[in-house]
Amino acid sequence: MKKKIIAAASVLIIFVCVLCAVLFMGNKKETKEGTKKVSIEVVHGDGKAETFEYNTEAEFLGEILKENELVEGEEGEYGLFITSADKTSVQDGDKFEITLKEGY
Repeated sequence: MKKKIIAAASVLIIFVCVLCAVLFMGNKKETKEGTKKVSIEVVHGDGKAETFEYNTEAEFLGEILKENELVEGEEGEYGLFITSADKTSVQDGDKFEITLKEGY
């Protein structure tokens, strides 16, 4: 009896894992090909905001930011480590935030 319960639980766990994988792959958002319109708003520490708008073929946001020299940084094991944004250096202890409002 105990072996049947363990076997049934194992089958159920495998089924749930496969179901989760299928749902994840089916709902995964793909990057868009072709021309896109992107608006990027940079708000400086003094509250002054500047909006940059681009029509681009780039697949990823990072490409747009680097291509238009909106950010500078170093590639690291977790991606781009931003050292300046809109020609304003980020110093140790500074706080900054990147907010994605649409798409992901």
